[in-house]
Amino acid sequence: MRRLALFDLDNTLVNLDEAFQVWAEEFAEEYDLEHEAADWLLSLDRAGYPHREVFFTKVRDRFTLPEPVDGLWNRYRQRMPYLVHCRPEVMDGLSRLRASGWKVAIVTNGTADNQLGKIHRTGLAEAVDAYALSGLEGIRKPDIRLFEVAAQRCGMTLEGGGWMVGDNLVADIGGGQAAGLRTIWIDRGTWAGHDHSADHVVTDVLQAMEILHSER
Repeated sequence: MRRLALFDLDNTLVNLDEAFQVWAEEFAEEYDLEHEAADWLLSLDRAGYPHREVFFTKVRDRFTLPEPVDGLWNRYRQRMPYLVHCRPEVMDGLSRLRASGWKVAIVTNGTADNQLGKIHRTGLAEAVDAYALSGLEGIRKPDIRLFEVAAQRCGMTLEGGGWMVGDNLVADIGGGQAAGLRTIWIDRGTWAGHDHSADHVVTDVLQAMEILHSER
């Protein structure tokens, strides 16, 4: 098997949940909302409204905000790249993989401005060989074509196999397996009761990197 490692971005290489909590607290303070507003925003996010247009429609209605939904969503996308961080040890792990012969790419769903901002501001743009973003390609995981784009930008194809690492059982694990990749699921406790067929299960991306290093 050729050494191709594809990684999800949010809650895989970067901790989006942590950044979102900071954003929620900032948002509540900026709009002078009640004390429980930040908790309400966090609960709404966890309730399964990842599409931010839907999310901000509910936010605007809940707090009777004058700003249009598009304006709220745009400001969120502009702010979030400044709130996410990539741990130094994760950056080191990516460097070690590339130094040992792996081709490494990011495969992520999301709007182009938001995801590109995260990748560049964290330094991940220089830490990987390539990236494929749904907002740029017009294709979303689990569509295998997004994985194909990432592989091609690494100078490889999916026919030789490889790995997909991510936290979403559908987009990352299901999509990666459909693309012919072996998979490592980062279990963050948000898919309780869901069956999976990932090759490995870990709780942190650093553990996934160690599994890749053990491959011969």
